[in-house]
Amino acid sequence: MGTTDSGPRAYIGSFTTAGGLGITTATVDPGTGALTPLHSTDAVPNPSYLVPGPDGRHLYAVSETPDGAAAAFALTPDGPALLAPPVPVGGAGPTHLTLTAGDRDRPARLVTANYSSGSVSTLPVRADGTLGGPATVLPHSGSGPRTDRQEGPHAHAVIPGPGGDLLLSVDLGTDSVRVCALDAASGTLTVREEVALRPGSGPRHIAFHPRGDRAYVVGELDPTVTVCRWDAERGTLTPLGETRLLPDTVPAAGTYPSELVVSPDGRFAWAANRGHDSISVLSLDGPGDTAVLLTTVPCGGHWPRDLALHPDGLHLYAANERSGDVTWFTLDRETGVPARAGSVEAPAASCVVFA
Repeated sequence: MGTTDSGPRAYIGSFTTAGGLGITTATVDPGTGALTPLHSTDAVPNPSYLVPGPDGRHLYAVSETPDGAAAAFALTPDGPALLAPPVPVGGAGPTHLTLTAGDRDRPARLVTANYSSGSVSTLPVRADGTLGGPATVLPHSGSGPRTDRQEGPHAHAVIPGPGGDLLLSVDLGTDSVRVCALDAASGTLTVREEVALRPGSGPRHIAFHPRGDRAYVVGELDPTVTVCRWDAERGTLTPLGETRLLPDTVPAAGTYPSELVVSPDGRFAWAANRGHDSISVLSLDGPGDTAVLLTTVPCGGHWPRDLALHPDGLHLYAANERSGDVTWFTLDRETGVPARAGSVEAPAASCVVFA
């Protein structure tokens, strides 16, 4: 099991081809949020993004390589143990993954967003936690105005839509979010709706309000967040407006936002900005329709590829890829402003999850 008597453990993904250690396990101090590394495994190359299994006994990782694969680990007292060889996802450069719920009649599915090939893949999750195959693949198509980055589709993230059985895949290359229905028996994905966002914004990640009816899409190619209304019953995503993630005095060039997380009470959101090397602090109104930039604070390192919120909602973690560390912050409950509390070395860090 990942969780200990003192709370969940942290698992840090990294790029082994850039000197990362693979998946690093760390304890989490329940009072300060401080991370203490215990051990690492490089059983899979470039486990750049991780997702815990709902049973608390498994961890899943992409292998962000040209061939593209995903792997299942058992969480043991000695860290993640690879259950079987990685399974090909049928796409190149998987950058993100999620899990769908299963039941007695249909298997859970592991779903990956494959950046380089611009596709989304599904793999069945067996009862013992291992992954089956072959993958079922949904290709994306299209392009955007930025010929250097949007020459074709680049699926960057995929998550379940709250309140239903739909998945949302975010595509940087086509400036769109696709709402997809999953046939759990076959693993086939069908696009129900493709939602166009502003051309050239390069959507990268999406996060939901805890109420489940608002979504926030981070643009990588233009430092903005797009607020959307999510209707789970109809399966529709409707853009409502944009908020800039940098102060007006800061030029957008050279800043590439990566991730956004929302507070458990829905009052604040935080976004990581690579290049500017900062964390944007956003205030959300009651309905979640409006995001207002309050301030930015330094991320504690260089090139924050991921942000993660501790389950207690009191500590925020930035995985700083190029400086090779994870920095943690204590969050002010009234203002939402993070205060740097410490950091730990983590070469080529790319994500943090808790289990």
